[in-house]
Amino acid sequence: MFATSMSDPVQDTIRKYALQNAVFFKGTANPKAVVGKVLGECPELRSRSAEITPLIESIVSDVNKMGLEAQTKELQSSDPNLMVKEKKERIYELPALEGAEKGVVMRIAPGPSGPLHIGHSRVSVLNDEYVKRYGGKLINRFEDTNPEKIAPEAYDMIPEDLDWLGVKIHETIVQSDRFEIYYDITRKLIEAGKAYVCTCDAEDWRNLKENMNACPCRELPIEEQMERYDRMLSNGYKEGEAIAVVKTDLRHPNPAVRDFVALRIVDHPHPRVGTKYNIYPMMNLSVAIDDHMFGMTHVIRGKDHLNNTFRQEYIYNYMKWKKPHFYHYGLVSIPESVLKTSIIKKGIKDGDYTGWDDVRTGTLRAMKKRGIRPEAIRRYWVESGIKPIDIQFTWDTLYAMNRDIIDDKANRYFFVQDPKEFKITGIEEIVGKAPMHPDHPERGSRDYSLSGDIRVSISAQDAVNFIDAGTIRLKDLCNIEFSEPAKYAGTDLSILKKGVRAVQWVSSGIPTEVHMPDGTILNGISETALSGEKGEMVQFERVGFVRLDKNDKNCVKAVFAHR
Repeated sequence: MFATSMSDPVQDTIRKYALQNAVFFKGTANPKAVVGKVLGECPELRSRSAEITPLIESIVSDVNKMGLEAQTKELQSSDPNLMVKEKKERIYELPALEGAEKGVVMRIAPGPSGPLHIGHSRVSVLNDEYVKRYGGKLINRFEDTNPEKIAPEAYDMIPEDLDWLGVKIHETIVQSDRFEIYYDITRKLIEAGKAYVCTCDAEDWRNLKENMNACPCRELPIEEQMERYDRMLSNGYKEGEAIAVVKTDLRHPNPAVRDFVALRIVDHPHPRVGTKYNIYPMMNLSVAIDDHMFGMTHVIRGKDHLNNTFRQEYIYNYMKWKKPHFYHYGLVSIPESVLKTSIIKKGIKDGDYTGWDDVRTGTLRAMKKRGIRPEAIRRYWVESGIKPIDIQFTWDTLYAMNRDIIDDKANRYFFVQDPKEFKITGIEEIVGKAPMHPDHPERGSRDYSLSGDIRVSISAQDAVNFIDAGTIRLKDLCNIEFSEPAKYAGTDLSILKKGVRAVQWVSSGIPTEVHMPDGTILNGISETALSGEKGEMVQFERVGFVRLDKNDKNCVKAVFAHR
């Protein structure tokens, strides 16, 4: 009764929104979602919602029996504008910073042991976001005071990574250029009785302070401390024989905050300054000095630096410097990824990795090679925010964000892994076409015309299913029945309702490699239309999004991004 009480235009409206919802959700429309769309377009039907709901459920049930390919074709034919999803943009914003209204000076502080990885990108993005928001300056400070762990090429790679990430650097400083400044401030601390030179055994020194006791060197007269310091700077001690220490509260409840090392002796040449210096600043000394001298207003870093903040505040207080605002976000664990530069460096040297951009690693160079967009990485960290809660990085979330960026631009193509060829008989010519992109009919289609000795290749796995099922549909082309050779079986899409599978196929394709994130390679063929593709990212239907590393009519090398 309800079906006949509604006009044809109303039923047409219901059907188009049922088709749209089905296409957007892999072939299955949701009646409740369709009700909302219909009543939004036809508000005069709201008073008849009890009558219209059964009709919608009936039409949705009919649409859901069609199969995705048939749904897509009907929607494309009836109203192609509905093929484009409405994207509701949700705006994420980082919390305000205290005292930032007049601008900020912030910094990132990479150690040049290799290029940046996905974990490093967090602090880079957060600081960059705030500088862009409030105006001011972002400083890149190379913390290169551990000469044994420096990779000289990192001085060039890190700025390249930051540039790709969209991080705007206004000034770059290198700590190995500033040793004399660190020596001078240490001298002032010793003269003020706030630091001392210790010649105790390292283990004895640690045990004493952990038990809230001072080492014998701590309270030596200032004159003797200065003599020791001058001797230290003039190579009067060997490595391990002396350290300069900043005094704190030996009864501090946190042993990590009690007296901390400011300078140490290192007899290892530095890649930039060679053997000019052998007295090296520890991080807490050099960071506090640099943050003050370069006018940092806000310092954002992980909460694993919380103890360092407590230590550095002693230097600020001793020197009567104004402290920046400190923020500490929670730790992040990043599963299923190789991040340590020492492991990657060894792997490159041993030939296990192809380079710093090997897709099995978590470097930003690997992300770029795979087609992960910097905008997706930025969105991930902005949405993660600066709360002190520990989080686990989820690749699926990053991939979903990346998909939002690349899906609209990535044209669609067929790729067949481990191809198995079938000859098709029973027809002289088969014609078909597939859209370059289902949401963009204006981009045209891939047109197929097979005649004469008609042969197509499908994947080895689909070939097994074909033999078992007896019938398959070659997507956007035709149906075939299994025999030797295979037989043409028309173009009726209704067979999809009976459970017949639609598979990708290629005729006279291009040899193609798809390099996966785990290091494996999918070998197969892709359709010849791919050789004309101008974009970097495409989607191999039912395989996933890939970045085209090499693409010509003779060979395609693609790097898998994600599904």
